[in-house]
Amino acid sequence: MRKSPSPSLPSLSVRIDLDPEGRIGPGKILLLENINSCGSISAAGRAMNMSYKRAWDLVDEINRICQRAAVDRQTGGKNGGGAMLTPFGLSLIERYRKIERSAESAARKELQALRADIGHRTKG
Repeated sequence: MRKSPSPSLPSLSVRIDLDPEGRIGPGKILLLENINSCGSISAAGRAMNMSYKRAWDLVDEINRICQRAAVDRQTGGKNGGGAMLTPFGLSLIERYRKIERSAESAARKELQALRADIGHRTKG
């Protein structure tokens, strides 16, 4: 899981519009990463202080906008249900993180300049 940027640093957040009403961004990618590590949608949602319904709705939205399943849900039973990422879901995370790293690298110099500009503001 990714650490949060320092609040004193300007940071870049990447959102990828996949269709006019669907996008993938840091929150959905973090949810997928949490599903991968927790083994369930509900546990991933709890890890993000997100309701069970919201986590399920986001998974459904991810699957809809990508037009293929990123998460494979297993129904409950004696040992309860669970969820795991599909190969596409793992690839989606990897591709998003590569795009994010590339964007951060390309913007690093300007973000540092912005930080310097913000740090030199005069109060008044």
